[in-house]
Amino acid sequence: MIIPNWLPIYGDLEFRGQCPSETLEQVTFFGWVRREYPESLGMIAIHPRNEGKRHHAQVRTEKAEGMTPGAPDIIIPGSPTFVCELKRQDCTKSRWQPGQLDYLAAAQEMGAFVCVALGWEAAKEALQDWTSRQPS
Repeated sequence: MIIPNWLPIYGDLEFRGQCPSETLEQVTFFGWVRREYPESLGMIAIHPRNEGKRHHAQVRTEKAEGMTPGAPDIIIPGSPTFVCELKRQDCTKSRWQPGQLDYLAAAQEMGAFVCVALGWEAAKEALQDWTSRQPS
């Protein structure tokens, strides 16, 4: 997986080896956010479900309902918004889905805090970096 140089990376690009699936990384991250920030970030952090195999009619309906191809794994409204694509800790075991880089680039251009995180702990680090930049 090639990560463009304009996209901030959290995690170790050199890590190779056994690591949880992206789904398990997401579950762990969202569990942590909801435990650590139950009255704030844990209430508003979302994962838009865009992936998976669907029938043509389902895709058409979902797009009409607001589904956006390439939407990242973690979105937390704020000023700026936190937009994070979560990949596996071993990035060679991940790949970009259609539209993901375009979405991240557009979000960054609009002023969002955009990044890619390699594993849930990297996403935690990115979130902590983002929260440290928030006005008091």
